[in-house]
Amino acid sequence: MKKISLLTLVIFLLAACQSGSKFGVIGEITGGEGKKLYLEASQLGGIVALDSVKLKSNGSYSFKHKRPDSPEFYRLRIDNKIINFSIDSTETLTINAPYAEFSTGYTVENSPSSEKIKELTLKQIKLQQEVNSLIKTARETRMRNDVLQDSLLSIMDAYKQDVRINYIYSAPNTAAAYFALFQKVNDFLIFDPLTNREDVRSFAAVATSLNTFYPHAERTTHLYNLAIKGMKNTRPPKEQIIEFDESKIQETSIIDIELKDPKGNVRKLTDLKGKVVLLDFTAFQSTAAAAHNFWLRDLYDMYHSKGLEIYQVSLDADEHFWKTSAANFPWVCVRDPRGIYSSTAAIYNVQQVPTYFLVSKENELKRRSEDITDIHTEIKALL
Repeated sequence: MKKISLLTLVIFLLAACQSGSKFGVIGEITGGEGKKLYLEASQLGGIVALDSVKLKSNGSYSFKHKRPDSPEFYRLRIDNKIINFSIDSTETLTINAPYAEFSTGYTVENSPSSEKIKELTLKQIKLQQEVNSLIKTARETRMRNDVLQDSLLSIMDAYKQDVRINYIYSAPNTAAAYFALFQKVNDFLIFDPLTNREDVRSFAAVATSLNTFYPHAERTTHLYNLAIKGMKNTRPPKEQIIEFDESKIQETSIIDIELKDPKGNVRKLTDLKGKVVLLDFTAFQSTAAAAHNFWLRDLYDMYHSKGLEIYQVSLDADEHFWKTSAANFPWVCVRDPRGIYSSTAAIYNVQQVPTYFLVSKENELKRRSEDITDIHTEIKALL
């Protein structure tokens, strides 16, 4: 019998060990000859390129990469088209797709969680289409903002209820449940981890479940931190006496606001005297924020040259998110670091966001959002 040297045996065992520590993704991309296909990791810090291959005439491809220590997310990308999937071991996934419908027409085998991720992706695409259609209709018909907000929230609530029941609470320990929590519409999180109590419960359910199976995973820690912060933010506040500087109460009865904009400059509400001001309290991380800011932009473009200014107060807990979101708006954007515990919001009796007011050129508080039936008529009357 042929003998094997000790060195050869060690090399063989090491090779076998290394081979067994990798996952694989194979398949065919039809109609994509000559295109470059990328394998990328969707990490907490961003997208990381792992490998790439140029597709041949038959569209076949094959990737291998080191397996993760706990469930992780990856994606195939061709041009700007993306397929998301999850990996938790040394499995080999088969993903086939037509180039023309790469992101929606693909099939995935050997990964039930990735199949659920596909279902969620298709649902999110449909939701985005519904939101876009609603916003377009609102612009074309000059839909009242409260009607738009109610319609938008109705769509979002129905989506979240479906996802909570069928993807999160039904299997909170899966990658699909985690994926569902971080879906977006118009670049805003559908599930709010910081200010919506019911959404915070969803984050907590997944965090608790993942901690049972993967207590040391980076994603588990991140999710737990979000859930804890959200629970603190949504805890019913203790009754408190609101204190404010009486000098901020002007003769015209308006209460001044002095907060910092994204560049760190202090902006005072009363400095806008001489202009009609739309004073807006909002949270950029709320589901209604995108549509609301589109609506504000339309008003700004229509009336700013005639004397309208917008003074927008953010109650977001996440300062970085607010700064990034508000950076390109042309109106005055400030943030109250006390968030939902803002004494300014309490003084103005803000019970929900968005809530807005109209302020006259003389710094007089004229109208509150729920009392306004036609914003255009109200603004024109004050200009």
